[in-house]
Amino acid sequence: MTDIKAVFESTRRVAVVGVSDKPWKPSVPVAWYLDSVFEVLPVNPRHMQLMDRPCYPTLTDVPGDVDLAVIFQRDDDVLRHVAPAIEKGVRCFWMQFGIRNALARERLEAAGVLVVEDRCSKVDHIRLFA
Repeated sequence: MTDIKAVFESTRRVAVVGVSDKPWKPSVPVAWYLDSVFEVLPVNPRHMQLMDRPCYPTLTDVPGDVDLAVIFQRDDDVLRHVAPAIEKGVRCFWMQFGIRNALARERLEAAGVLVVEDRCSKVDHIRLFA
């Protein structure tokens, strides 16, 4: 949790990969919560705009730096976001609750990226800073 706290303390910009337009999906309240603390950049190739702002098709398309990538994707879809996250210089790659991918973890950690799997960023942030 020490590493996670340090990530949150040094984060300004968060890309939420796979954020939905359906309010009942878990990605939506998590993204809005994170937006109350950080600058959130929605990433979803199916939408031009989400959360009243531009939505980017991939992490690569997000302009500027991204400190934290929060991933809402199936386990087997996670790998396609690894190379863009490394290229973008993402410091932490966060796979939300229920998401794990050992190969993604291995590749990210080899590149010096902190990896969090199977945890909720919203719950952990509230736990650490409430």
